[in-house]
Amino acid sequence: MENQKPSLRAVLHYLSAALILAVYGVQVCPFLETLTVTQLVLPIILVLGVQFILRGPLRRRYVESAPYQNQTLGVFRVEYGLFLASGTFLMVFNTALHGFPLTSGLKIIVGLATLGFFAAIDLALEWQRRLVDYFCRTGHHMQVDENFFPLTGKLGLFASISVVFIMGVVVLVINKDLIWLSEVGRTMSYEKANMLILAEVAFVIGIILAHVLNVIYSYVRNLRGFLDSENGVLKQATGGELNGFVPVGTNDEFGIMAIHTNEMIKGLRETTEEIRRTRDVSILTLASLAETRDNETGAHILRTQRYVKALALHLQGHPDFSDELTDENIDLLYKSAPLHDIGKVGIPDHILLKPGKLTAEEFEIMKTHPTLGYQALKVAEKEMGSNSFLHFAREISLSHHEKWDGSGYPSGLKGDAIPVSGRLMAVADVYDALISKRVYKKAFTHDDARNVLLEGKGAHFDPDVIEAFLAVEDEFLGIAAEFSDKAYSGTENAALEEKLAIA
Repeated sequence: MENQKPSLRAVLHYLSAALILAVYGVQVCPFLETLTVTQLVLPIILVLGVQFILRGPLRRRYVESAPYQNQTLGVFRVEYGLFLASGTFLMVFNTALHGFPLTSGLKIIVGLATLGFFAAIDLALEWQRRLVDYFCRTGHHMQVDENFFPLTGKLGLFASISVVFIMGVVVLVINKDLIWLSEVGRTMSYEKANMLILAEVAFVIGIILAHVLNVIYSYVRNLRGFLDSENGVLKQATGGELNGFVPVGTNDEFGIMAIHTNEMIKGLRETTEEIRRTRDVSILTLASLAETRDNETGAHILRTQRYVKALALHLQGHPDFSDELTDENIDLLYKSAPLHDIGKVGIPDHILLKPGKLTAEEFEIMKTHPTLGYQALKVAEKEMGSNSFLHFAREISLSHHEKWDGSGYPSGLKGDAIPVSGRLMAVADVYDALISKRVYKKAFTHDDARNVLLEGKGAHFDPDVIEAFLAVEDEFLGIAAEFSDKAYSGTENAALEEKLAIA
């Protein structure tokens, strides 16, 4: 992880340690009480200042170069080791310079050991948060040791050590106050002496309690971040979004949970992708089957599905279409559009491939192809579920020959009773049929086809869909040019199949 500047929390820990140690020393050690303010405070500030400067190099050497799973514990060791070293130095310094007894120096060590313990845990938890932020930005993860120290053990150890420090410091304060009380007992009232002792004990307990609560808050903050990340990824997965991950930022049970969550999401993503590929291959197979029996080229499939998508994307912001034309549904419409004429498989060749105009009887048979396709797709949808792409394929197959005024087939649906998918395909299919050359007709120009669509506005076609066509007609022209029949005819079937597979 990149080098980090000293945090505000670290600065506050060191400043408060200097202040608290000076006050604490006077409270527990009668020898320190004999020093002037300068003699007491200046060595503390200098030692903690040097300690603060050494943090950076020591972290870079022993923390940032270590494996991620060891870095949080490494921060604790560096920080706590420095506090113990500072306490030891002050003990030696006061003994050598002022001739204080060993017990006086040990009280200073106990004070710095207590403050350093809570500061080191808090700064280690802060490092853990930075690791998680780094993992979120880069996608990196830490490895979790097989024999990691369990979370329950960490909490139990923290609680036990906290109690030991609290009791130790309180005992030192009470011991000093008892000695003091024996010295001033004759010159001070019991009530006043009692209030002073209680105030000192309350001060020490208050300081330690504040540090304990700060560590608890810091840990809860980390825990909340993990739970929010875990729940967020699971919520996304429930909604079908499978690209999220939970950063593995702790070498404990939560790290294991994050690893298994990420593996589960990865498995779901791979399974979903396999299903999507199977779906797309099924569409290609069915569409290609219909194409082999029709006098239309395969490029018709490519063009119409892109026309439908262009119309749908434009109408996505329309209040009457926004609820249905979600990003997911537009993708399903795009994938399903090639199956709009799948029912033609059931039409006899002498009708389907007839180069001239159909008789009235033949046209009635031809008009059954939407229903034939609908029935075949309905059977498949029943097996795959109503949320599959086949729902839209079935709608498109059945309704793309319906007309806005109710004169279409096979059901004579009118207006909004026609599914949105069918209304979009109606415009796309008619436009492409008009601009395409067939054995029984010449290709229309874009302007001629445009005029035909405008004439059918409000009669054959949904007026809103025609307005969408006018807004995106340049896209229609581009699609028609890119996927022209000439580009995808004869020996270019392999390229067509590749295009369909990619789509």
